[in-house]
Order: sequence, then structure tokens, then C-alpha cells
Amino acid sequence: MNPQFLLWLTGAMAIFIGGATASRAYIANNNILVLVLALCLYCVGNLMMVRLMREGGLGLAISASAIAQLVVVNIVAFIVFGERLSLPQLAGVGLGIVAMVLMLFSAERGA
Repeated sequence: MNPQFLLWLTGAMAIFIGGATASRAYIANNNILVLVLALCLYCVGNLMMVRLMREGGLGLAISASAIAQLVVVNIVAFIVFGERLSLPQLAGVGLGIVAMVLMLFSAERGA
């Protein structure tokens, strides 16, 4: 996989995680400025995704971003908000990780 693609994917993922964290914080404190911050972060993340879609294609960009966000959001939910996943949910996250590795490996080989 192109290192520039992975860098942009990491950046977009970080922006989306910031947006998700701000959304969760808005639920907790009901401050409209936190909601505005979340919406701005989501807009920036989506603009970054446009470049990723050009470089890697729609399927790969959206799938890799969604799975990466799935993993990191669950880590943030566990550490920051004290949320827990059940065993079947953890298995789903694990399958998502396997799927992302297979997608990126296949894209690297030109499949």
C-alpha cells in the first residue's frame, strides 16, 4: 500500500475519532459548541476521504477507514468513557481487523 495513502488514512481516522469523541462528549454535557466542533471535524474528515477515494478507490478507502475507526473508537470508548464490549462484539472487532489486513494486503499485491 502507498505510504501516502496510509498517512492520509491515519489522518482522516484521527479526525473522525475526534469527531466521535466530541459527539459523545456533547451527549454528556449538552454544550452546543462541542456539537459544532464535532460537525466541523466530520466535515474535514469527509474532505480527506475524497482524496483517499481518488488514490485507493471507493471500496478500499471507505472500508479501511470504517474498520480503523471501529477499532480506535472502541479503544476510546473503553479508556475514556468506561464502555465495555461483549464477547461476540469483540469477535466482530477482531474479524474487522482481519478483513482490513486482507484488504490492504490484496491491494498491495495488485489484486
